[in-house]
Formats: sequence, structure tokens, C-alpha cells
Amino acid sequence: MIVVRFKVQARPDRVEELMAALTEVIAPSRRIPGCVWFDVARCLDDPCAFVATEVFEDRAALDRQEAQSQVAAVLALLPDAVAAEPVATIYEVSSVQPHGG
Repeated sequence: MIVVRFKVQARPDRVEELMAALTEVIAPSRRIPGCVWFDVARCLDDPCAFVATEVFEDRAALDRQEAQSQVAAVLALLPDAVAAEPVATIYEVSSVQPHGG
């Protein structure tokens, strides 16, 4: 299993545009075979920052997600829309178990 955390800091004047583009990625990503979870959230303490949390069964599923036209649209916005370099981290998970109680 692969977990991806992607954080991007938008310029204040481009935050709504970037949020709209990120929103367009959610539904098609969730439909990809091998996608376990996909979500994008706005940071509570910084309205210009977004974090995507992505979970895939394998690298092939991640590759399918990254090949989408909606992802390409977000990537095309990044050079002019971000205030800082995006940070992406990929975790390779060997086991999964419920948390809590």
C-alpha cells in the first residue's frame, strides 16, 4: 500500500483558483481502480494551504491517478499559483490495522 501526502501553499490571490482545480481532482481520483482513499483538505490554521491525502493499493494505481488530465491541470497552475515549493511525501506501508479503542 502507498500513502501520499501532498501539501501546497497557494498565493493569497490564487487560492480560490487552486482550490477549484484541486476539487476537480477528487471525484475522478476516487474512481480509479486501486484507490483506497483520496481527499484534499484546507488547513485550519492557514486558509492558503491545502493537503491531499492519498492511499493506493500499489504504485500502478498511483501512476493511474497521476496520469489524469485533472492532475495535469493542477500541476500547470503550480508554478504561478504557489507561495512556496509544494511538499510531497510517499510512504510505503507494509501493514494496516484499525486504530482506536
